Amino acid sequence: MIYFNQVFKIYSADSVALKDINLTIESKEFVSLVGRSGAGKSTLLKILLAEEAPSKGEVFFESVNIHYMPRRKLPFLRRKIGMVFQDFRLLSGKTVFENIAFAMEASGRSTKDIEENIPYVLDLVGLTDKSHRFPHELSGGEGQRVAIARAIINRPDVVVADEPTGNLDPENTREIIRILEKINELGTTIILATHNKGVIDSLGKRVVTLEDGKIIRDDKKGKYTL
Repeated sequence: MIYFNQVFKIYSADSVALKDINLTIESKEFVSLVGRSGAGKSTLLKILLAEEAPSKGEVFFESVNIHYMPRRKLPFLRRKIGMVFQDFRLLSGKTVFENIAFAMEASGRSTKDIEENIPYVLDLVGLTDKSHRFPHELSGGEGQRVAIARAIINRPDVVVADEPTGNLDPENTREIIRILEKINELGTTIILATHNKGVIDSLGKRVVTLEDGKIIRDDKKGKYTL
């Protein structure tokens, strides 16, 4: 499904963010990317989203070389990838329902689709009773669950979660990871970038470890070993 072939990202002679990355992620996998700050996790994700281009190498998504796609087709690629960020990125002036609806409207979904699908994802993330709340009325864990609902509302093939529990306490962290596992069980590929050792060790799933821009480990059922 996703294939990085000898990918380098070179900003200057003294700044090489990725070095010879060879990585395959299959459909429906749950893969954690780990590594210290500056290891290359964020750069790798930006290249996958075509926010940055590799200096060398190729990146394929569903057999398409994404960095040779016409720019007009990039929005279609990004609709196949749902993003969850550490800081939620919710629209403060919109309710929970409206935040999720906004993502559907941007994809051209009909009012009927919106009204039918949002209750389903709110139930999936346990926020059925919060649909008319505004972001400032939510806890941190609830805000992140809204962000996840927004990421999956257009039924992407992949969800990329970039440090989604970085601002959360242990209880909310466990809940967010449980939801990501549930989404994965429903057939969506999950790519989780995190430095949370407890999360990685509890998952017991594939772990790809980066250090200084290189993949130094790729364990099918790994733990955080740095």
